[in-house]
Parts: sequence; structure tokens; C-alpha cells
Amino acid sequence: MQQNKIPQATAKRLPLYYRFLNNLNQQGKKRVSSKELSEAVKVDSATIRRDFSYFGALGKKGYGYNVEYLLGFFRSTLDHHEVTEVALIGAGNLGTAFLKYSFLKNNNIRISKAFDADERKVGSDIDGVPIYHIDDLSEQLDGIRVAILTVPSTEAEVITENLVKEGINGILNFTPARITVPNHVRVHHIDLAVELQALVYFLKHYPLDKE
Repeated sequence: MQQNKIPQATAKRLPLYYRFLNNLNQQGKKRVSSKELSEAVKVDSATIRRDFSYFGALGKKGYGYNVEYLLGFFRSTLDHHEVTEVALIGAGNLGTAFLKYSFLKNNNIRISKAFDADERKVGSDIDGVPIYHIDDLSEQLDGIRVAILTVPSTEAEVITENLVKEGINGILNFTPARITVPNHVRVHHIDLAVELQALVYFLKHYPLDKE
């Protein structure tokens, strides 16, 4: 089955599988069952088997999955054979936390440049990532197609327009703003306040069964 026919829900789980398989491989484990995978990534076995079935016969009944083979397969599928350069827009508290996090530890993703409007930050670096002025996007974004947005919500729309103009086609949006982009640009919205509020609501109204 062609990769573009894979359900989006399955595609979102692939990095989760990859991270766990990578950990198993580093531990020297040679094979893993769908049950072990299920317990580790908190996805039921039937869903894992269905997800994997989109890619053909990845395992054998009674044997499970070969960790090294599966890891190599997902590395290729997720394009982990090459490093993806990412730009961070907004080097405030949240942005700085991203700059200090090593994405390369488990993924071939690297924040290579950061941008901010604060003149005191421009020209410095955080954990080796240089910080440029936000007005220098056109000169500094060459070759970068993915951006993380951690700016004030009032500035999100204008900055997004500039990012799209400079060739960015994937945005991880951590602002509350619901930014508007052309059809060829993909945006993933992550509103931490909304997620936390939803968690509290579910705790109150949908309590988990206690053993």
C-alpha cells in the first residue's frame, strides 16, 4: 500500500514505535512481540498489527518482530537516514526549553537556527543554536522547511505569513492562535493550556478504574 494511503492516525503513531524500537535495539534486544510493544507504547495489540499491516509483512506469527529489521524499516519510512533542519521562531522561555532539548538523541531532527525580536538575544546562541533577528528570516531560512512557532499569539499570523513566503511548509504551532495557511502547508497546533484544561476535565468527569 502506498504511503500516502496510510491513515493519519497510523502515521502519528510511527514515531512512537520508532522511539521504542530504538531503545530496544540499544539494549541489544533482537525481537519483540506485539504484546510487548502494546504494553510499552500504550497502544492495543490489534491496532499495532493493523498499523504494521499497511507496510506489508513486517513480522511472523509466533515469532513477533525482528527489532533491527523493524527499526531500519521505520528509519527509512520516517526519513531518519537524513537530518531535518528546523527553525525555532521565538526564543522566550518555551523556545529556550526547545533549544536545550536534544531532538537528535532519539530523532534525526535538529533545531539549527532560532529567531527573536529581542535585540539582547540576537547575535548570541543557546546550546550552540545561533539566534537571528526575526527580520532576517528571508536571509537565514534557506533550505529549512519546518518551523516551531513559540511567539506571542498577537504576532503569530503575521510571522506565519512570512514563514510561508520563505518556503516553510510545516509548522508546529505552540501559540493559542489558529493561524491560517495555504493548502500546501501543514500546521500542527499544540495549545498546552487547552490540553491541561482537558486533562483536568477528564479527571473530574471520566475517572479511571482503580484496581
